[in-house]
Amino acid sequence: MSSRHPFALRSVVAAGGLALALVALSGCAQLTDMIGSAQGETVSAVPAPGPSQSPAMAFNSQFTYDGSVALSSDVAQDLELRLDVWAQNPKRTQEWTPDAEKTFGFAVNVHDNRVDEKSVLSEKRRVFISSISITSQTAQTSGQVQNPFQFSADPRTLVPTDTIRSDRGLLLNSFQGGLYVPETIVHGLPADTYGMTLEFAMTVWVEGNANDEASFTQQTVYQYLPVAIFTDAQAEAAAPAPAPTETP
Repeated sequence: MSSRHPFALRSVVAAGGLALALVALSGCAQLTDMIGSAQGETVSAVPAPGPSQSPAMAFNSQFTYDGSVALSSDVAQDLELRLDVWAQNPKRTQEWTPDAEKTFGFAVNVHDNRVDEKSVLSEKRRVFISSISITSQTAQTSGQVQNPFQFSADPRTLVPTDTIRSDRGLLLNSFQGGLYVPETIVHGLPADTYGMTLEFAMTVWVEGNANDEASFTQQTVYQYLPVAIFTDAQAEAAAPAPAPTETP
């Protein structure tokens, strides 16, 4: 749990000229298809749902489809901070409804791609995490926005005491592993919630040069995770059919 979630537009003037030429040649039907095709080439960081989609489609992220996602952020050149998030209970995200208890786990690790993963720590650029927080924002059919879920902690309090830590926080790139939080619970949401965005904010200390105490700098990394929330009827419709009973 590629990091903590980022959300360019080509000109369509040429496409418009092409469409006008097609009116004389091919008629309205092909014109409509061509305009749709040209618009489909528009680059957008966050594609908006089409008119035929339900509002919840905007939240059908990889997490919602797969039950897990890996989000990546570069905190320095060739130095990657990775946030892994997975659905813990229910594991089927189609069962994430407003009333259900929604449990997820997450882990934060770092990878120095300048050196081999098995290199000794003194050859890697160290990254410490000193704080992590998660906030939520609902998307509701009523148009209201609420922040029902909040999480904030010193990462050193979330892991065993034998992990490597310092005044800068918990060391992420150690053989013991980084920050691992197996269960975090989102309780009830407003009944008309169809989506929720989780914002992860992670304050880290990043070493500029391997084994150089004087080269650390601090930064805050943000990742955003959209999660679809389903109605009870949608959850029931998506439930797997019961296995057929065998007759003796």
